[in-house]
Parts: sequence; structure tokens; C-alpha cells
Amino acid sequence: MQFDVISSGSKGNATIIYSNGRAILIDFGISKRRVEQALKGYGLSFDDLEAFFITHTHSDHASDCFNAPIEKVYCSSQAIPKCEHTVLKDHLLLPFIEKTVGPFTITSLPLSHDCKNTMGFLVSDGEESLVYVTDTGFVPEKDFPYFSNRNYYIFESNHDPKMLYESKRPDYLIRRIISDKGHLSNTDCAYYLSNLIGKNTKEVVLAHLSDECNTPEVAKDTYESVMQTQLGYLPDAILKIASDVKETKGGQ
Repeated sequence: MQFDVISSGSKGNATIIYSNGRAILIDFGISKRRVEQALKGYGLSFDDLEAFFITHTHSDHASDCFNAPIEKVYCSSQAIPKCEHTVLKDHLLLPFIEKTVGPFTITSLPLSHDCKNTMGFLVSDGEESLVYVTDTGFVPEKDFPYFSNRNYYIFESNHDPKMLYESKRPDYLIRRIISDKGHLSNTDCAYYLSNLIGKNTKEVVLAHLSDECNTPEVAKDTYESVMQTQLGYLPDAILKIASDVKETKGGQ
């Protein structure tokens, strides 16, 4: 399995998951052109995408879904903004239910965000597995068995609390971000990962970093500090930091 986090952040999100010559896209909050350009690296065109799995309908995750054939779109909501047609009934995502598309089995896992029925995903190609979690105030315990000891993690590490509180953001926005329906802080992310990653884990990608209230260096330092505190050592898994301006590739 290979993956390409084309963009991750408030400016737009989209990730290619690739295996055995076939690919799906998770989220479509960036331009079709950027997706097409990334697909060229796998020898694929936009039409070759098997499916589009949308975590939730906020614009930074779903703004360009109107460019996707509706028969290939999977989402927990039937109506997606700007889309002329509604999602097919058998493509509606429900918690803990698997969907099989090409070589992939995708399990939808419930998250907690201020958008109804936001989902995280466990993606498997029969040989390896990947966890995709962004836009959540916490990770429900019922998800843990699905998320434990996977090969790859793309996991939200949105903000540093100190930077957030010292930012010029209005109080209502700060309260939203730190709420149970907001976003995971660097510390939240690292604590969850310290309990989830295992001997099978090869790579971890910290995702959906805030441009204003986080930096790659702060996110990395927090991850390493929490791992040392919780585990007593740094895991062997390769650590990468995703952004909304350049691609972050991984897998093998």
C-alpha cells in the first residue's frame, strides 16, 4: 500500500490511497487539477479513481466533490454542497460498516466534530492497513480496536494549546477548536498514538496542522515528548508532517 497526502489543513484536504495499480481518494477539498497532478505519479488519471470517500461535508474536505462522478462518491450525508445529485443510498457510510471497492476494504469509524456523522477510516488492501483520522475533538473508545497496531497512521495534530490561546482568534473559535466537537491538539494526538501504534506500525503522518496555531517543529517535539513519557522510548515508526502546500508520500 502507498499513500499521498496531497493536502492536509484548513485550506483543503485530499489523500490518495494506492494499491496494486488501483486507487481511491479520501476527501476532495482541493482542486481537481491538484488531484490529477498527484495521480500522474502513480500512472493514473482522474477517471481511474475507484471511489471518493468523504469524511464529512465541511468545505475543506468536500468542496470539489461536484467534480467526482456521484456513483463513485461515498459519504455519511446524502447531500453534499455544490453537488447536483445526492449520494447513492448504498454508498451512505454508517459507523462500523465495511465497504469494498477494488482491492480496498474501508471501515467507517465515528468521530466527534461539529459536522453531523463525521467519519474516520480504516483502509485495508488485504496485506496492509491505514488509519485516517482528522477533524475530531476526541476518538471514541469503540474505535480503538479498529485503530490499534496498524501499518500507517494519518492522524490529526491540529494545534498547540498555548499558541491557540495566545492567538488573535476570537473566543468563540478557540472554544470550538478545544471542544469535544473540535480538533485534536498535538498532545491529544500523541497520547492517542502512544496507545494505538504497535509492532506493525511503519509510518505516522501528523495531519491537519493549523497554519496559525501550530508548526511542524512543535508538533514533532510534542509527539516525541509524549512518546518518551508514555512508552519510555521513541517508536521505530517513521514520522512525517503533512501540509496543505506540498505532498506527503508514504507506504511501500
